Amino acid sequence: MFYEPKKGVPFKIDPFKSLVFPRPIGWISSINKRGVANLAPYSYFNAVADEPPQIMFCSNGSSIHGKYKDSLTNILTTKEFVVNFATLATRNKMNKTSGDFKPDEDEFFFSNLKKKKSKLVKAPSVRESPVNLECKLVKTIKLKSNSKKISTMIIGEVIGIFINNKFIKNGRVDSASMKYIARMGYSEYTTVKSKFNLKRK
Repeated sequence: MFYEPKKGVPFKIDPFKSLVFPRPIGWISSINKRGVANLAPYSYFNAVADEPPQIMFCSNGSSIHGKYKDSLTNILTTKEFVVNFATLATRNKMNKTSGDFKPDEDEFFFSNLKKKKSKLVKAPSVRESPVNLECKLVKTIKLKSNSKKISTMIIGEVIGIFINNKFIKNGRVDSASMKYIARMGYSEYTTVKSKFNLKRK
């Protein structure tokens, strides 16, 4: 099968997201100018560079409460945020934070998650996350859109990294034991259960 997306999709549900997988979930925490925390998951997320370390995520669409989603509004205001990671144990709480909360509603409270004071930024970190990446905004990029839907890429420099010590073994990070979850297509998720080594030529 071959098709051109701009001419229509030959499926009841667009399969694009189920073709590029697994997509790690950036669980983004931020804070607004009134000091109210926000927490939301984004599956258009990944690391993009390491000198210095940088990550990106995309905020697609708007909020029912404003032009931008709260994460983007907060980051444009404060120029900072934290990347947290949802695990198999916190998957339901992560899903809860994806709801359309009001800007003055704290997703940490409604999802029963614990805040941890970050070291270098004002936005709180998720205590239950094995890793917290404290970030400063580098730039935003407005992406092409075929509709009125707003799509914005946010690029951040990672200025502080926390790793839970129990996932550090023999001087290396035991990534698989963290049990991060990742997005596939539709309402499907996965987690890393195995790994193998492959040395570059």
